[in-house]
Amino acid sequence: MKTYMAKAADVDPSWWLVDADNQVLGRMASDIAVVLMGKHQPSYTPHVDTGDFVVVVNAEKVKLTGRKWEQKTYTWYTGYPGQKSETAEKRLERRPDRIIRDAVRRMLPKNKLGRQMLSKLKIYTGAEHPHQAQNPQPRERVTA
Repeated sequence: MKTYMAKAADVDPSWWLVDADNQVLGRMASDIAVVLMGKHQPSYTPHVDTGDFVVVVNAEKVKLTGRKWEQKTYTWYTGYPGQKSETAEKRLERRPDRIIRDAVRRMLPKNKLGRQMLSKLKIYTGAEHPHQAQNPQPRERVTA
């Protein structure tokens, strides 16, 4: 019996639609990361991008538990001495899509393959998205 290894030419990605309205950020991000990596399919191969495309709508309506809106901080380096920092509440006002993108990015592999997987994540702040032609299927939470 031979072990099946998927090839890049054999992969036929699907499109999934995730509504972020009233969903907890970390739980939703871990489900999205699993779909982007392709671990939800029996043909998962670690060195091949076997994942699907994910379209996230209503990114501004995601929720955090506890006091994370005030306590969670995002920091980044600007090239000048010191770092910039802002709370999750400020980031939601400024760039609500970046909250979800950063959470998912940190759950993916840290290599070229992970960056390729992240490019298949499409995030929109409203309920509308330009991917109607791909016919994305709604995806509910896998785990309770």
